[in-house]
Amino acid sequence: MNQTVKTYFDAFNAGDVDGMLACLSDDIAHHVNEGQIRTGKEKFAAFCAHMNRCYRENLTDIVIFQAEGGTRAAAEFIVNGTYLETDEGLPDAHGQTYRLPAGSFFDLKDGKISRVTTFYNLADWARQVSNG
Repeated sequence: MNQTVKTYFDAFNAGDVDGMLACLSDDIAHHVNEGQIRTGKEKFAAFCAHMNRCYRENLTDIVIFQAEGGTRAAAEFIVNGTYLETDEGLPDAHGQTYRLPAGSFFDLKDGKISRVTTFYNLADWARQVSNG
């Protein structure tokens, strides 16, 4: 298991954005699910601030995989969340809860995460919060 990726997820679950940022290279390429690529720690921090305003999430059942050589890793997990504030273009928020399988893929360089790509089923999320 890659310790940098584990530390990143531990920081996520602790709500520690600075701890997450410490795991990232300065030129981090953040590939957002069904969104644009954001480059750099400043844009990653802004994304985290937005997410923390709209959602409260905790990841469980995390399994981390690492490629030989340590330059790539992946993780599968369950996102357990509460939809706190309406996110633009998405259903209205009123405290709905959701549970989604998700995965993240990482490039690693010099002990830091240089790319993170996360995937989950947005239609499944929308169905859950629309019925909540």
